[in-house]
Amino acid sequence: MHYSVVLVTMTDPNWVEAYIPAVQALVEKHGGRYLVRAQEIKRVEGQGANPSALVVIQWPDEAAANAFYQDPAYAPYLKSRLAGSKGDFFNVAGLP
Repeated sequence: MHYSVVLVTMTDPNWVEAYIPAVQALVEKHGGRYLVRAQEIKRVEGQGANPSALVVIQWPDEAAANAFYQDPAYAPYLKSRLAGSKGDFFNVAGLP
């Protein structure tokens, strides 16, 4: 398994309404499924501001995660997310 972990801090939430349903369909198209899509985040350790949202997506493999991110159908949603937020997007391998 492979996972995408996304930390998002909204700067302009106007993109979210169109993004969520369209991107969920693209995630599913590439064999992914959401494990976490949370706005209520409770920090246990560390410092700094919490993100507005934390997302974890499970993929069958790294190729599926990359295919989703590079899908031309995702490009306009990625552009809108980047314009209306700041954050980090990580792809990580799960344990065997």
